[in-house]
Amino acid sequence: MEHFQWKTDAEFKEYFKTAKSDVADELIDVLYWVLLMSHDLDIDLLKAFEKKMAKNNIKYPVTKATDSHKKYTEL
Repeated sequence: MEHFQWKTDAEFKEYFKTAKSDVADELIDVLYWVLLMSHDLDIDLLKAFEKKMAKNNIKYPVTKATDSHKKYTEL
């Protein structure tokens, strides 16, 4: 998060021009832990992703949620 925290969109875009490799390293660190934990906890990430997207489709229907920042309870 150190690469993103406390930066505006404009600040991050400027920062990213010289820090892309560092950001990539951080993302790989996160991915490694996600893969390790999912393996150790016997969680099928593809199935979990599909299940979560199905839930999101119900909570945030495209016709109501597009271009909105409202919480699902406010749609």
